[in-house]
Amino acid sequence: MLFDSSIRKELARSFGATLVVLITVVMTMMLIRTLGQAARGSVSPSDVMLVMGFTVLGQLSTILTLSLFIATVSTLSRMYRDSEMVIWFASGRGLMSLLGPLLRFAWPVMLAVAALALAIWPWANRQVVELRTQYEQRSDIDRIAPGEFQESANGTRVFFIDKATSDAGEASNVFVATTEKDRETVTSARSARLEVRKGERMVILSDGQRLETTLDKPGIKVSDFVEYGMRIGSSSSSGSDEAAVKTQDTLALLRDPTPNDLAELGWRMGLAFAALNFVVLGLAIAVVNPRAGRSGSMMFALFSFIVYYNLMTVGQSWVAAGRMGLWPFMLMLHGGALAFALALLTWRHNHWSLRTLLGARNTA
Repeated sequence: MLFDSSIRKELARSFGATLVVLITVVMTMMLIRTLGQAARGSVSPSDVMLVMGFTVLGQLSTILTLSLFIATVSTLSRMYRDSEMVIWFASGRGLMSLLGPLLRFAWPVMLAVAALALAIWPWANRQVVELRTQYEQRSDIDRIAPGEFQESANGTRVFFIDKATSDAGEASNVFVATTEKDRETVTSARSARLEVRKGERMVILSDGQRLETTLDKPGIKVSDFVEYGMRIGSSSSSGSDEAAVKTQDTLALLRDPTPNDLAELGWRMGLAFAALNFVVLGLAIAVVNPRAGRSGSMMFALFSFIVYYNLMTVGQSWVAAGRMGLWPFMLMLHGGALAFALALLTWRHNHWSLRTLLGARNTA
């Protein structure tokens, strides 16, 4: 009981201190990044703190995993340096006996990581996308002034209204010129009004005409309409498919899985599996020689964390490209990492060495 409680108290102190430091660092980085986006016009200056908060919340699963890994390695390394582990080993406790207290401390954190990755991550991404979209749409509408030609934020549309009515969001004698890759469109209408449909702000044009010209084909296509809807905002942006996948709920990814959906699902589940693997790996690599340097195990831990997450990113791109299936990738990376950590832990627990194994083989 004393063995269990002493280790868990030490882990709790180290985990709390590490979590505060990492959250502070990440919030500072996200604040600088968000301010840069606001300066470029991608984010409203009034929404900087909201965007930063949602971004940090989405990254909290990674922060918790890294905090748990660092707390495990630093706590056990300190116990080795202060010869506390020698006392526990002399009392009949082996290295494997530490796995139980570690998992009893880490399971609430691992549960929180799984919840954040599977539920909070898409929700936070969706909130950030909505804030950016609302700002882009609001900025386009704010540019429009009666009697003046105004260009949209992305430069693909030119707006003109004769005058605004007394009702908010309505105007008369509207002209819209749109330029796309291989097509130019000119739309005019007697009146227009703003509506929100499916979470997007739309301009509903009434009693108008639409002229469409294709650059590589002769002729003009003329269409008359009673009512025509047009979305206000950027019509296309790089990485829109990837952003859309990141905002989907986990159950939606399972209903009709595409390669991109499976890649995103593998990333979310991988975050939960990585937390477990890092606890076992932290116990295995925390063995420290008191006469050696203090930072060796911590440097190796950080290197392992970086390599592991880079492999997760590479595997995500492979699954999205169809080069590898989701479940073979999950088994290869996360199952292989767990097997390696358990094998290394067994090696440390039994105090095996290459000389010992060679001697046993020669004896046999």
